[in-house]
Amino acid sequence: MPLFDDRLCILGEGPLWHPLRKQLFWFDILGKALLTRVGDDVKKWTFDGYVSAGGWVDRDHILIATYTSLLVFNVETGAQEKLCDLEADKPENRCNDGRADPYGGFWIGTMGIKFKPGAGAFYRYYRGELRKLFSDISITNGACFSADGQWACFTDTKSRQMMRVALDGEGWPKGDPEVYLDFRADDLNIDGAVFDKAGNVWIAHWGIHAVRAYGPDGKTVHEEVFPVSRVSCPAFGGDDFKTLYVTTARNSAKQQEQEQEPLAGATFACRVEFEGQQENQIILG
Repeated sequence: MPLFDDRLCILGEGPLWHPLRKQLFWFDILGKALLTRVGDDVKKWTFDGYVSAGGWVDRDHILIATYTSLLVFNVETGAQEKLCDLEADKPENRCNDGRADPYGGFWIGTMGIKFKPGAGAFYRYYRGELRKLFSDISITNGACFSADGQWACFTDTKSRQMMRVALDGEGWPKGDPEVYLDFRADDLNIDGAVFDKAGNVWIAHWGIHAVRAYGPDGKTVHEEVFPVSRVSCPAFGGDDFKTLYVTTARNSAKQQEQEQEPLAGATFACRVEFEGQQENQIILG
């Protein structure tokens, strides 16, 4: 399995292929860091609190979800500008999974630092407004969007069900979420997820070494296996969007497991025959 970056994150998450820079960014949530790599040139920025996910705004700026806020970060200068608070009144929570939607918005989930049941929620930032979408969620994950912009998917990992909800003309949910994929019988955990252009959803199944792609009928169409059990999130990138980048983690692994999986926390890249979508641009105002 091709290794993209051997720096070991405690909790790697939120891989983001910036289409203008042709560059991958990703996060180490518990390490409070943003990482990137272009060839042999590597860089790491550290923050005061947890950072978990982001989206691109323009060539030099990305939106980043932090422990208490959403901010705009300049990857050239390191300058940052706060956009709005994100559960700043809930120090027991942190940000988790997030992704930009096809309408210029950004979905971001929160969760309890100590995994308190129902402590988290999904929010959407859109043109200056942060609105809570769904609450009473234990582990927010799987935010992703169909290529036609008609559907958003998300999950509470504890439920082992991928939900989907229809979107209106501005990208806001309309109607009630419904079960899209149900993994309860197989006891599979849903972590990060992304749709490809053909309508398959690629899911990082935390705990089983694998990212699997599921067709609209729910059947497995592809699987990539990794030498790390805690796979956390996939993203498509590269010039043709046929490179699948996958972050992993080493948190909560016992010493024996860490010895058996020395690359736990590394970031991987593999070529696939499926074409991914370009990550959506975030419109700030």
